[in-house]
Amino acid sequence: MARVELEHQRPLERLLPEMVNEIGLSGTAEELGVSKATLGYWLLKLGINVRRVALAPGETLEVKRVS
Repeated sequence: MARVELEHQRPLERLLPEMVNEIGLSGTAEELGVSKATLGYWLLKLGINVRRVALAPGETLEVKRVS
């Protein structure tokens, strides 16, 4: 964990959600040089939820951060 934070100069709490949204779980694991199981453990440990949502044409999705 520390190696990845040091390499990317960002806390995993911010880095992981952005990467997973951009390139997916498998892509994130590969990019970070860890297994998918390790990535899953990190997400669980940090309380990061990953959800899939299907949207019909014309539908949008809004994500709000609770302060």
